[in-house]
Amino acid sequence: MRNKGISALALLLGGTLYIGTPEAAFAASQDDASQESPALQQQEKLTSCYLKNISEQVLCGSLMVPENYDQPEQRQISINYAVLPAVSENKKADPLLILAGGPGQAATELAAMINRMFSDVRKQRDILLIDQRGTGKSNPLSCELSHVDELVKADDDIDLARIAGECLAQYKDEDLTQYHTVNAIRDFEAVREHLGYPQVNLYGGSYGTRAGLVYMREAPESVRAAVLDAVAPPEVVVGPFGRHGADSFNLLLEHCAKSAACQSTFPELKNTYAETLEKLEDEPVPLTVNDPLTNEPTDILITAGRFTSVMRVGLYHPVTRQLLPYAIQQTHRGNYTPLVGLIGSSMSQSEMYMGLTLSVLCSEDLPRATDELLAADGDNDFIGSRTADAFVEMCSVWPSVPRPESWFEPVASDIPSLLLSGRLDPVTPPTWGALAAQTLPNSRHLIAPNGSHTIAGHTCANKLATQFINTLDLAALDDSCLQNQKPMPFVLNANGKGL
Repeated sequence: MRNKGISALALLLGGTLYIGTPEAAFAASQDDASQESPALQQQEKLTSCYLKNISEQVLCGSLMVPENYDQPEQRQISINYAVLPAVSENKKADPLLILAGGPGQAATELAAMINRMFSDVRKQRDILLIDQRGTGKSNPLSCELSHVDELVKADDDIDLARIAGECLAQYKDEDLTQYHTVNAIRDFEAVREHLGYPQVNLYGGSYGTRAGLVYMREAPESVRAAVLDAVAPPEVVVGPFGRHGADSFNLLLEHCAKSAACQSTFPELKNTYAETLEKLEDEPVPLTVNDPLTNEPTDILITAGRFTSVMRVGLYHPVTRQLLPYAIQQTHRGNYTPLVGLIGSSMSQSEMYMGLTLSVLCSEDLPRATDELLAADGDNDFIGSRTADAFVEMCSVWPSVPRPESWFEPVASDIPSLLLSGRLDPVTPPTWGALAAQTLPNSRHLIAPNGSHTIAGHTCANKLATQFINTLDLAALDDSCLQNQKPMPFVLNANGKGL
């Protein structure tokens, strides 16, 4: 099931730990044992197919696995996968396995972006995309919600618990407590064995980094190397994003103040933002916009909550980040066109399967969110506690069971690992990457000063990741391209002029 219309939840929650870039919305040594291809083993398990925005034929398949691995004879679900075949006939036997973000993104729906990012990887290796259970075509848990009416409600009038309950009611046959990260890794391992790959190399982005670390813990012999981009280790709590969003926004304010053009065009930007929030809290603004998916007119009420959600998601990528001062100024002046453009950008991201998002976060993260953590997260002038409050409310009705404490211990592994962070990231700060590195002795942590979320999508980090996967030589990686990357100019007016 898929939500065909404008996504109310995208504005209500303001994004999670997804992999993605907004360009489409604006335009758009240890290898000795991996010389033999598993192609013969795969011939009967893969069929030719097409994936969206990839012109060539690729390969697709599916595998039945137990919904509950403790009851293997009971209900089975289908796990969907696709292979972007290596270009070389003498390809390596260990593919690059993509671990999607969210939780709630489908890897196969990211295929075109991944194909661009890792085109050099495909010269020697297959790229394996597996839809995590609950996403894509792997027994999807998509909330088929027609809550267009929610978009015209004030913030305080939206009943997120009811919305979550209506989503939950769509899945009477599923045991939603079985849709968690450990079972996802069991599924991935089943597909790897099914296709005959001796090992995999991991690229996990955002929530996919947690999946990658769990993979390294649960099946270390199956992982040759790991690239973890925008790191969210198991020991941190995902969902409360206020403090990290505020830190990123404060960096934006600092950078604008240091730019003569930005400072002169948007003086007192922090105060302008605060005044805009206050105005929208007192008097939300009704608008009619075109749905970015259907292009049909859709009514929406611009509230303080929706405004802050758009601002936070805008910080995920340098392209949208540099638009924010202009969007704040114009919204303050009553011109909502730039803000509407950012709304379209945030809702044109790949679909998030909200049932899987809640199944993971409500069971693995929110139970660990103490009152002290939530209070500290909400103590900011940027977005307050809005994201945490939303997840707490939705999780109040979503089924969850206690998880073993061992799931949330730091992952200790000597698997070669490249950790990537963006200094401007509003959701997975570099401190999380440093935290993960403490128990990964065979790792290197690279930080892009002008990178934001999942930097392989908008810096040279994809090239560094390819070099690492090919050689496993962390010391040889020259990260000067990250350090020397210039910040994008701030957009100063409607013509796109920026300095």
